[in-house]
Amino acid sequence: MRRYIPALTLFLAACASRPEVAAPEGPSASPQSRLLVGMTPTELIARLGNPAFQAREGSSLKLQWRSPRCVLDAYLYPSAGAGGNVLRVTHVDTRLVSGADTDETACIFALNHPS
Repeated sequence: MRRYIPALTLFLAACASRPEVAAPEGPSASPQSRLLVGMTPTELIARLGNPAFQAREGSSLKLQWRSPRCVLDAYLYPSAGAGGNVLRVTHVDTRLVSGADTDETACIFALNHPS
């Protein structure tokens, strides 16, 4: 029995829960990633012009704008208030035409200042 005690001790130590280490503090979401969140389709069009592409899936809407430098996708879903029938931006993706991620602010600038 004595020879099993060290093995059992090691086994139990391996199974013991480890203290959780907090993730390093950092910006959870930059202000730039929230520039368009909450906007309605009308507000988006006033800000960015007419979208180059739009797709409906159920009650959601995806609007896409393109410039020679970047692509912006805005995803809109019914808001919880106002009877749930007002579409609002809940998520925005921006990328370079190569497909690499890019900053939302830079992409909005490129869309508003094509050259």
